[in-house]
Amino acid sequence: MKLSRFFYTTLRETPSDATMKSHIYLMRGGYIKPLSTGIYSMLPMGLRVLRKIEAIIRKEMNGIGGLEVDTPIVQTAELWTESGRYQAIGEELLRFKDRNNHSMVLAMTHEEAMTDMVRYVLSSYKQLPFMLYQFKTKYRDEARARGGLIRVREFLMKDAYSFHATSEDLDAHYQEQYDAYLRIFKAVGINPVVVQSDTGIMGGKIAHEFMLDTPAGEDYLILCKKCGYQANREIAEFKREPYQGNAEAALEKVATPNSESIEDVSAFLKVPKESTAKCVFFDLDGKLITAVVPGHLDVSETKLRNLLKAKILAPAENSLIEKCGMVPGFASPIGAKNTRVILDNALEDSYDLVIGANEKGFHALHANPKRDFGTFETADIAEASALCKCPRCGNPLTETRGIELGNIFKLGTKFTESMNAKFLTTEGKSEPAIMGCYGIGVGRLMASVAENSHDDFGPIWPKSIAPFHVEIVPIARDTELMEVSDRLEKELTEAGFEVLVDDREERPGVKFKDADLWGIPVRIAIGKKGLAAGQVEWKFRSEKDFEMADINQVLAKVQNFYGN
Repeated sequence: MKLSRFFYTTLRETPSDATMKSHIYLMRGGYIKPLSTGIYSMLPMGLRVLRKIEAIIRKEMNGIGGLEVDTPIVQTAELWTESGRYQAIGEELLRFKDRNNHSMVLAMTHEEAMTDMVRYVLSSYKQLPFMLYQFKTKYRDEARARGGLIRVREFLMKDAYSFHATSEDLDAHYQEQYDAYLRIFKAVGINPVVVQSDTGIMGGKIAHEFMLDTPAGEDYLILCKKCGYQANREIAEFKREPYQGNAEAALEKVATPNSESIEDVSAFLKVPKESTAKCVFFDLDGKLITAVVPGHLDVSETKLRNLLKAKILAPAENSLIEKCGMVPGFASPIGAKNTRVILDNALEDSYDLVIGANEKGFHALHANPKRDFGTFETADIAEASALCKCPRCGNPLTETRGIELGNIFKLGTKFTESMNAKFLTTEGKSEPAIMGCYGIGVGRLMASVAENSHDDFGPIWPKSIAPFHVEIVPIARDTELMEVSDRLEKELTEAGFEVLVDDREERPGVKFKDADLWGIPVRIAIGKKGLAAGQVEWKFRSEKDFEMADINQVLAKVQNFYGN
């Protein structure tokens, strides 16, 4: 492919809104073009990478028995009402009316459409199990689009759905998907961190996320380097260590002027944060929820929302807090009324705590929840951090950040029950099929590879998904150089390699800078001096220096590099 015939562009300057390396290089290299906030067009260079990622995923899905289908992105609201998600999902689900005034949605995920397809066909246990998958554009009206393709509103996803007669069969296929995901990510040069995760709007009981460990990630991961425990921070478990001081000390009110935060209180009273407790308030349909956690930890809104089975959990207004007998900044459940008090498990057996005294400028010492708090319940509602210990082995946990590459869920019968996707068992009984769901964001994976593999000049694509196998760069638009370039292009193309030839009348420096932005694994530069000696410059994109190679050995070297 001659660059003069290719549709491309490159940018010399970093786009003003790009902060992540993947976003910068995908923009500068002419892979993507923003159309609107969180919505991107894919240029030919980017689409070539995307299609190769698709091919890797498709091979693995087919390898574990997947059957490719296609379902619409525009769906009726009735379908989503059947599953209960039309009411449960907020503004991120784009709703609209068609010309006949029917309520419609742009699908952000396709459980409903897939379940509808399955109930159209499924009737007997003899048809189970099976797995359907698709590559489908989806739309999520994301409020915080960021990072180029990392968090977008319109995106391409591979989503797969398996259907089973028994939970044991789902378990077996879930492991097949897990292993296939590891092979997919290995094929694109990523060794993922696999963590337990929240099932969120997907429902179900068990889920795993495959994460790229990177400082640029938007998710926080909790890891144990000793035993291998790994979980998303929002649902991570940890070993509880109750604070136990003087069990006999009486409750005492002390002045703490200008000390509303745990940091301020701890410093003013010269006590460790672990000996304090803090209240965080939420409004659940007009009812005050008082969540109490150890002062050195935070409330996990995900855990709390799941506990309460709440669609929306909003921060409480001060007026609601005060109405229930508590003082914002100096609050505690002591003497509170008309509120549901939920303590983290760590506080149930704690005592001698510092907590608000429900009076501005004052805190209480020696608080004992069982003695002083009145009615409360306990649950795992605190967010794990590097201050905590592993729930399995008790060793210190570590915290890192990651980008979600893909996820797998055991959905169970959440959708098949509500949407009547049932089959007759061997006993003739009608049962809902048991379902699994497995997703990979294709564009996000492309961006994640660039985030994971780059230098100061551009992305370094693994050879499995690079837009071309080889780039040939004639140093000048000289007749002899172009003839050699054409000969090498023909020779490599006939051998099955994808070749890009930079035949522009540009300075070598411009060509080499663009070559770095395109990240093609092998660059062959042809110059007068080298050609006189029967040689060309051979350079791997992943290496800084080039070497001289015999022009007659170019094909063999390319074949050797790509394992042909």
